[in-house]
Amino acid sequence: MLKQRIITALILAPIALGGFFLLSGAAFALFIGAVVTLGAWEWARLAGFQAQPVRVAFAAAVAVLLVGLYHLPGLAPVVLVLGILWWLVATLLVLSFPNSHGFWSGSAPIKVLIGLLILLPAWQGLVLIKQWPLANWLIFAVMILVWGADIGAYFSGRKFGKRKLAPRVSPGKSWEGVYGGLAACLAITVGVGIFRGWSAGEFVFALLGTALIVAVSVVGDLTESMFKRQAGLKDSSNLLPGHGGVLDRIDSLTAAIPMFTVLLWGAGWGSL
Repeated sequence: MLKQRIITALILAPIALGGFFLLSGAAFALFIGAVVTLGAWEWARLAGFQAQPVRVAFAAAVAVLLVGLYHLPGLAPVVLVLGILWWLVATLLVLSFPNSHGFWSGSAPIKVLIGLLILLPAWQGLVLIKQWPLANWLIFAVMILVWGADIGAYFSGRKFGKRKLAPRVSPGKSWEGVYGGLAACLAITVGVGIFRGWSAGEFVFALLGTALIVAVSVVGDLTESMFKRQAGLKDSSNLLPGHGGVLDRIDSLTAAIPMFTVLLWGAGWGSL
């Protein structure tokens, strides 16, 4: 399994890095759209659609919506706001699981809508960020925050983890892990702020923003775990040998990117 994970990572890493940082404009939107479309195909399975034609149809519908959003940039604020609102709802669903599963488990339309609210805002956020100053650095920054939260949570959870975060959703996660991930990301933010010479106000905004991004990234991870648990699945798919599926790799990012984008907009980095 470890060998398989390493081989997959060695193949995918240069493709992912090249797509994120070397492409721009329509090519970048298409690259991210391809990833999101694969995620949509996986989401259909989590939503209970086992038949391949239905899963492919949902993925195709998402692809069409992405094309529409690319040609209608004025919808970006609406898409991002809906994404933020969804993650607030998702927080409540995760905290109240399994009681909350009655809200969505028996309704295919609701699960389809949830899939759209997870995937479309993440695509929209990245496409917008790519157009703003320091675009590649900003994309790298949100990835570093999500990875830092994940790595910090892993080591802190292993060393100090006692209080379960959401035992009925993901028994392995602990509050101590969350605190460790948050501490790691705050330390990264402080380092960046010192390097860039931020003012006191910029430091406060960045630290509060970092805390929000870490929190919502945890919700993103737990949300996918919640749907996988309800569906009786370990991974969203086996597209990535040794790593599960696309959604397993981007679940935290789908939540963090819309929040990151809106915070950047609020800080004056770009326009919606």
